[in-house]
Formats: sequence, C-alpha cells, structure tokens
Amino acid sequence: MSAKNSVTVIGLGPMGRSMVKAFLDAGVEVTVWNRTAAKADAMVELGAKRAATVAEALDANEVTVVSLTHYQAMYDVLGQATDHLKGKVIANLSSDSPENTRKGAEWALGHGARYLVGGFMSQGDDIAHPDSYLYFSGPQDLFDAHKDLLRPLSRQEYLGEDYGLAQVFYQAELALFHAFLIGWEQALAIVDRSGADIDRFVANASSHPNSYRDFMREFAEAAKAGGWGDLHSFKMMHAGAQHVIEASVDVGVDASLTETAQDFYQRAIDASERAGRPVPVYQLLRGTDA
Repeated sequence: MSAKNSVTVIGLGPMGRSMVKAFLDAGVEVTVWNRTAAKADAMVELGAKRAATVAEALDANEVTVVSLTHYQAMYDVLGQATDHLKGKVIANLSSDSPENTRKGAEWALGHGARYLVGGFMSQGDDIAHPDSYLYFSGPQDLFDAHKDLLRPLSRQEYLGEDYGLAQVFYQAELALFHAFLIGWEQALAIVDRSGADIDRFVANASSHPNSYRDFMREFAEAAKAGGWGDLHSFKMMHAGAQHVIEASVDVGVDASLTETAQDFYQRAIDASERAGRPVPVYQLLRGTDA
C-alpha cells in the first residue's frame, strides 16, 4: 500500500468534490487544486489543504487523482508543471475514448510519471452508493500498491494492464445507459400523455430487473456467435417498433429513438435478404455484416 495516507485531487467538479469528501471521511489527508480556485473553498472548510499551483499540488503527495472533463483538460492542467511529474503516480479518472486514454498514458509516462486509468460507474455523483463502482486499468503492480489508498472512492474492478480497458468498459456501459435513459423518458412520456398513472407504471416496470439481466446475458452469448435473430425475428421486431412509434405519435410523444431502433431492424432485414442468410443488428453495429 502507499507509504503515506494522503492524496492530491485535481479537478473539483461534482465528481471531484465527491472524491475529496470520500477521502476525508476515510481519514485520508487531501490536497486540492482547481482551475477556478473558489471551488476549493468548500473542500478546505471540510479539511482539505489548498495548493496554490499545479506544481504545488503534485509535490504534495505521491498520488494525484485527476478528475477533469476530458483528456485535453489533463494536458492543459498538468502541462503547467510537467517537470513535477517525474516519480509521481497519476490516477486519471476523467472520461474520454480508450484511444485518447492510451495517448494520455504515453504522455504522462513520457514525463516520468506512473499511470492508472479509472472510470466511474456511479449513481450520478453519489460514489458512496452501494451500486457504484470504479473500473481501473494499467500496471497491476501499480494498482496493487495503491488500491487501499483509492478504496474509499468506490468498489474497485481491476481489468488489466491495457490503459484503455477501463474506458472501453466505461464507455460501453454509458452507451447502454444513454439509450436506456432516453427510452425510459419516452416510456414515461407515453404513460403521462395517455393520462395513465405514472407511479403505477413505474411500480410495474421496475419490478422485474432480472428480465433485463437475462436479456443482456442471452444477447451476449448470441453476440459471441455472430448476433441474435433471423429474418423472421427482425421483421417481428420491426413491426413491434412500429407499434411503439404509433403509440407515441398518437399522444404527441417524440418517437425518434424508436425510429432509430426500427431503422436498424430494417437494415438487418435488407442485409439478410441480400446475403441470403441472417445478418443480425449486432453485425451491423460491429461492422461485420459483409
């Protein structure tokens, strides 16, 4: 574990502030820095130490946790003090693409730092929620050396040495999450505009989470074999999507998300008829339908 029970946090947006609070609650000494200095005031009131500069923030501790909007922000911030990176451990928990993450790791390593990548799957900024967890990737020995220090942030899932892996898993889950949230809002809008009881609908719709789990597992197994469905399945799903579109339009609800889903089934139908074999939506998404 880390020799010193202290850490620096750079970036005090909602997630950064949540991390500072979690560290302080666990008895970890925290030094903070933020581009808008006033955002550090509340953290200092809670017991964090304020660094006047990025260099001072890096010098304060062996481990610095970075929580910024994207990786370009890391270059903009840490680029102010590259001569202070040598020998430091940077745990970058910012969101970006896996490839940008790998490039960011190369940049940090090139300045003598050691590097870990993280991706939060949290209930908003509630990292203390029992369903929140944190993906990590990077060198195994580096993770093992500092996992106890970082443990207050959330339950940990170490994925492997590839710096991009944490963001592969993180962005893949967000792809599901974004579609789910908009689909859920469309569903609520259909119920509301129909004059039905939203609370009763929510009670029913949320009472069978294992159904979604089982579908996820079933489609994952199908994906390993090339994807789910045949021509009849695609036509059935296309027709089902049309009914959702009509139900939405009838009550004045935007059906764009379902129209996009229906378009994928139409593409699967067309590709299957051209190929003379099933071409599942998974293959269209993956780019392997030829």
